[in-house]
Amino acid sequence: MARVYISAVMDIPLEEAWAVLRDFNALPVYHPFFSKSEIEGGKPSDQIGCVRDFYTHEGGHIREELLTLSDREHVCAYRILEATLPVQNYVAEMRLKPITEGNKTFGEWWAEYDVAPADAAGVHQTVSDTFRFAFEGAVKVANKKKSR
Repeated sequence: MARVYISAVMDIPLEEAWAVLRDFNALPVYHPFFSKSEIEGGKPSDQIGCVRDFYTHEGGHIREELLTLSDREHVCAYRILEATLPVQNYVAEMRLKPITEGNKTFGEWWAEYDVAPADAAGVHQTVSDTFRFAFEGAVKVANKKKSR
């Protein structure tokens, strides 16, 4: 089983970071990799069990199921149901914590999955970049909302 772990200090308050990242359908809003996302069946994007169906700009396709979402603990977990990414048994969790000095946010995101040895390095890089750009995008979106 492969594992990816990324952490970041975001220069925005916890509630602003969470407001962006908690929306299970907002990937195209804050992430440069993704072009389109839709929650299947018209369910709310914060309903446990909802499935997001999304696409990358390069034509990749992924369906993920929301497993947990806690506004109190600022954590969510999800799993891939199907993907053009060559992984199996993919489960991920994202958690945010406050940094009181400077009113910043500590974010951590991890994923575990099975991957063929020939695909391992590329998938690791893709997943790492996805998490890193998500944290960076959340800061950009939150700052844009402040400047309005």
